[in-house]
Amino acid sequence: MGFDLINIMEVSLKGVGVGLASSVTVGPVAVLCIQRTLSKTRRSGLVSGIGVACADVLMALIAFFFYSMLQAEIDRYRDLLQVVAGIFVVAVGVYIFLQNPAKQIRKNRAGKSDLWQDFSSMFAFTLANFILIIPYLLAFFAMFDVGLDSTTVVMSSSWHSLFVMSGFFVGAIAWWFLLTLLIDLFRRRFRPRHMLTINHVAGVTIGVLGIYTILSTFVDILTVTVK
Repeated sequence: MGFDLINIMEVSLKGVGVGLASSVTVGPVAVLCIQRTLSKTRRSGLVSGIGVACADVLMALIAFFFYSMLQAEIDRYRDLLQVVAGIFVVAVGVYIFLQNPAKQIRKNRAGKSDLWQDFSSMFAFTLANFILIIPYLLAFFAMFDVGLDSTTVVMSSSWHSLFVMSGFFVGAIAWWFLLTLLIDLFRRRFRPRHMLTINHVAGVTIGVLGIYTILSTFVDILTVTVK
């Protein structure tokens, strides 16, 4: 097929990075998954998370399609777009940091449902928020520089997209598995106020990623200028 293991790993790991970064949020979707883990079982919470991840993959495909379709313009303004994406991600991190999901937990109550209902309800709920999620995904694609770049010289665009999306799905699933596992392990000690701490950690993590992107872009610009 004309591509090696290093290319596959690089592209896939970028996809994993986007999947993880875009999933590490504690909004309404995560609150519902956590509620189901606490009120039912870890399996229910995990299946709900898988429903979110599947919906995210569909929206990531749309976002990646537009990102790749505009690749020529993106390459032309790559530095500017990465700075803008970094600023957007920092803003999202600040927004997440300031949220109080404990209030959402008190308002919402998880009802009885089977695993298929857990999956389908979260899948539909996530897709319903596509207007907000797709720009968010685009920002992370730009931040991680995931596009049809020089790797397509040795890898067709279809295979490139497949490895990116596979990595994205693995990253998203890894987050939901880890989240539901931790919630289940500390089930007896878990309190709604602990969600505030999770939110702060998620907000800081995302904000740091955005700041790193901005600073690294400026360093690259200065390096090129000096040369």
